[in-house]
Amino acid sequence: MSAAPSDQLVELRHGERRVLLAPAVGGAIAAFDETHGERVIDWLRPATPAALAARDPLGMASFPLLPYCNRIRDARFVFDGALVDLSGDGNGFAHALHGNAWRLPWRVGDTSKSRARLHLRHEPSREAAHHWPFAYEATQDIALDADALAVTMSARNLSDRPMPFGMGHHPYYPRTRNTRIHARVAAMWHSTPDLLPTHAGPHACVDAMASVEGMSADAFDLDNNFAGWSRAATIAWPDEGRSIMLDAETPFDHLVVYAPASHPGLLCVEPVSNVADWINLDVDRAMKGGAVLQPGESVSARFAWTTCVERGVAERVRDA
Repeated sequence: MSAAPSDQLVELRHGERRVLLAPAVGGAIAAFDETHGERVIDWLRPATPAALAARDPLGMASFPLLPYCNRIRDARFVFDGALVDLSGDGNGFAHALHGNAWRLPWRVGDTSKSRARLHLRHEPSREAAHHWPFAYEATQDIALDADALAVTMSARNLSDRPMPFGMGHHPYYPRTRNTRIHARVAAMWHSTPDLLPTHAGPHACVDAMASVEGMSADAFDLDNNFAGWSRAATIAWPDEGRSIMLDAETPFDHLVVYAPASHPGLLCVEPVSNVADWINLDVDRAMKGGAVLQPGESVSARFAWTTCVERGVAERVRDA
């Protein structure tokens, strides 16, 4: 198929499963659902028409994080002996947040019924939402099949100097009072009130997520990074007889769980390659993640959401 204009939604289908992409809204996924009889199951929280009209990435189902994940303290860091100041990049936050790819339009490349490729090329600029003093290009290869939605993220440093780098994705899941989270992590990063990490250590949620029952999404007030992730997590709705498993390749070795008590409808379980403010943290790289790409160097990694609806549930839905 020919490339679609980037300001249009791109629909992928496989049987009764559907994905909507919003290239103009930071290369985001706008919806991932499937139909059983008259019931539509939302595997990710779908974007509303208002969020799409406003081109609000925070209102999407999931959006890419490049060239770093989460926050950078005071939007500043020193790299290779030079100060990098991101305070004027138009992000609207006290600390630089999630890079710039989520606030830029992506271009649609090759597409088919169940696959699409999205492209982004960034050149250094002082314009709002564009300032990152390193040139890079990125792609998302998004594929839908009978079991999973897979995303392969790739990036290449186009600068003539090394570039600090991190990547991830920021999915929102439907959150109910019965939602459970299953994951194995080594430690939780404790943080300041403005969500900058201080130290990694134990927390009751680490044990809760590793338990057979999993952790209730309402059990803790969380907006935290986790180190030593096994690169697999499951979000389950046992009362609905369904679950979705997130699995990832390295360097998605870190996890973010966002389950705020103040917003009981929000739940994020995010695969990321670096913890917040990694570039300013003086700790071992294995604990904080992040990377440095040399000129011309590339990185690529895949993650996927595999869905499961219990057979009895699917049959009841079809027969309803």
